[in-house]
Amino acid sequence: MSWIYLDNNATSKIDPSVLDSMLPYLQESYGNASSVQHRMGREANQAIEVARQQVASKLTCKTNEIFFTSGATEGINMVLRGVAEAYQKKGKHIITCRTEHKAVLSTCAILEKRGIEITYLPVDEQGQVDLQLLEDSIRPDTILVSIMAANNESGVIHPIDEIATICQRKDVLYFCDATQYVGKQELNLQNTAIDILTFSAHKFHGPKGVGVLYIRRKSKPIQVPALISGGKQEHGIRGGTLQVPNIVGCGKALEIAKSHSHLKLYRDQLERELLARIPQTFVHGASAKRLDNTSFIAFRHIKSAELMTSLPQLALSSGSACASGLLDPSHVLKAMQVSDDDAFSSVRFSLSKFTEQSEVTRAIDDLVAAVEQIRTLSPVWKLFTDGLID
Repeated sequence: MSWIYLDNNATSKIDPSVLDSMLPYLQESYGNASSVQHRMGREANQAIEVARQQVASKLTCKTNEIFFTSGATEGINMVLRGVAEAYQKKGKHIITCRTEHKAVLSTCAILEKRGIEITYLPVDEQGQVDLQLLEDSIRPDTILVSIMAANNESGVIHPIDEIATICQRKDVLYFCDATQYVGKQELNLQNTAIDILTFSAHKFHGPKGVGVLYIRRKSKPIQVPALISGGKQEHGIRGGTLQVPNIVGCGKALEIAKSHSHLKLYRDQLERELLARIPQTFVHGASAKRLDNTSFIAFRHIKSAELMTSLPQLALSSGSACASGLLDPSHVLKAMQVSDDDAFSSVRFSLSKFTEQSEVTRAIDDLVAAVEQIRTLSPVWKLFTDGLID
C-alpha cells in the first residue's frame, strides 16, 4: 500500500525544479561565495544575490533587508536575544503569545532568567489574540512584540496587519515568525509594517537547513547583533560559509510558491467527512481564519498516538514536530482551553500542493475504519456510550 504524506507543516517535499536549481552548486559551481578572487567564487556569490533578489521580490522589500540563516529557529534566537541585549537601555519588556512556537517560548524563558520581563498574551478558544489586550500590554519599556503570522499546529492566522499597525503607533518593534505563512499566503512588506521577520525554506518545498531573516531598513537602524560571529558574511549579521546550494534552493522555492485553491477544498472535504462519519470529533479553531492546508482534529476518547500507530501508511502528527516527543499535551491546545484528554486525542493534518484528492479520500476511509476498530475495543469508549463519562 502506498504512503500518504499529510505532515507538511513539519516539512515538505522538495520541488523537483528547486532541486534542479541547486545541483550545479553542489557539483560544478561549488566555489565559496566569499572567494570572489576567482570565477567559481564569483559564480557562487552571484547565485546568492539572485536568490536574495527572488526573496525580496516575493516579499516586496529591498535586497539589503534580506539575510540568509540556517532556518527560523536561528532567526528567532538571533532576534530575541539580540534585541534584548541591544535595547536594554530603552527597556527590558517583551510581549509574545502563549501559542508561539517552542523556539520563541524557550528563548523567552532563557531571557526571563536574565532579567527580561515577558508578557505572554492569552488566546481565546479559537486561538485568536485580543488586539486590545495587546495594545494595553505595551508599556514605555516594551522593546519588542513577537507574535507569529500563522500557528503551526492549529493553522490559525493572526491579524498581522493590525498587529504591525499597533506596534508602529506605539513605537515598538514587531517581530513575526512567518514560518508557516510565507509561501502559503501573499505577504507584501511594503503594505504590512513588520519590522523583523523570519522563516524556513523547507516549509514551502525548499531545502532544509536554510532560512531568511528580514530586517526593515529604517531611518534609525534596527539593532540586531549577530548571534554567530565569524567573518563578514551577510554584512556581518551572520558569520560562516554561505550554504550556496541551499540558498539557491530557497530563492527558487519562494519564487515559484503560490497559494493553491484546491488545498482548502481538500481540507474542507477532510473535515466535513470525518466529522460526519466519526462521532465525537471536532476541529480546533474551526471558526477562526486558518491556513488552507491545515486541520487539527480531536477524536475524543482515543489517544492520538494509538490512532497514528494503527495507520502506518499515513504520515500524520499530534502537533508541532519540535514537541512531538514530549509527554505533555500540546501547549497550543492548552492555551485554547482544550482539556488534556481532548488535547491527547488530537491529530494534525497538513496538506501540500503535491497532495492528491485520491489520497485525501483514502486517508478519510482509513481513519474512519481505524477509529471504529479502536473504539470497539476501548473500555473508555464503552463508558462514554453507557453515559458514565462525558
